[in-house]
Amino acid sequence: MSTFLNILVVGLLLGGIYGLVSIGLNLIFGVIRIVNFAQGELVMLGMYGAYFSYWLVGMDPYVSILVVVPALFVFGVLIQRFILQPLQNESMMQIFATFGLLLLLQNVILAITRGTGYTVPTDLSTVVIDIAGLKISLVRLIALFAVTAVAVGMSWFLKNTLPGKAIRAVTQDRRAARLMGINVELTFMLTFGMGAALAGLAGTLLAPIYTMSPQIGGNFILAAFAVVVLGGLGSVWGAFIGGFIIGLIEALAGYYLDPALKHAVWFLVFIAVLIVRPGGLFGIAGAEEVGLREQH
Repeated sequence: MSTFLNILVVGLLLGGIYGLVSIGLNLIFGVIRIVNFAQGELVMLGMYGAYFSYWLVGMDPYVSILVVVPALFVFGVLIQRFILQPLQNESMMQIFATFGLLLLLQNVILAITRGTGYTVPTDLSTVVIDIAGLKISLVRLIALFAVTAVAVGMSWFLKNTLPGKAIRAVTQDRRAARLMGINVELTFMLTFGMGAALAGLAGTLLAPIYTMSPQIGGNFILAAFAVVVLGGLGSVWGAFIGGFIIGLIEALAGYYLDPALKHAVWFLVFIAVLIVRPGGLFGIAGAEEVGLREQH
């Protein structure tokens, strides 16, 4: 029984990490309707941001959030304004542009670091909490609390603030939103900036957990796509819950089936959900088609 509970804890902590990476990706897709292949690389930039903050001034990775998250927000706004906005009427070209950005960011970091693996030490990395025999890593527990706070905060922001209501209006119908006086282009920049900032937050929280490399974003983006599709396209809570579902599937499959098959199992679930419910478990029916409609 204790083994099973330990596996559930591992799955929930892993799901927290996946959810943290996925919420920004889901926000960008839900509003701008772009499948952002570079989201994993934005997470990677967040990790390296934490590392360079530590290397340059000895800043703790959790304190570096105050620097990295605003920097990634500005970077995201610039990406939307100067790369994606000129391609606004070319949905496929926007997707290719994010793929090009993925390769660009990977190669830039590779040129700077020469592929050397780095870790960011923190006093909390070695802390393990023992609850009735269950071993819980504190840094992973912090990631779990963070994704919960982000999901609650994002839900409140979208429902109760004017920019949040503008984002929801653009999500539903950008043409009608424009007629109501909403600056759609500004909303897109705000949304992409927020998505990039959430990726930066995920990166700084993951920096004490993983050894970073220029390709590490790829480890998270595949799981993030599965989470987004499973939880629901454009749904913050869908990404939150979907992260836990994928994390639990991976932990259970890795222990009871074969560690080599743990990713194959959640990809099998990914394909099944695509076939049975393309909009995801918590998504709006038909949301997956909106990106193909003409909305100027």
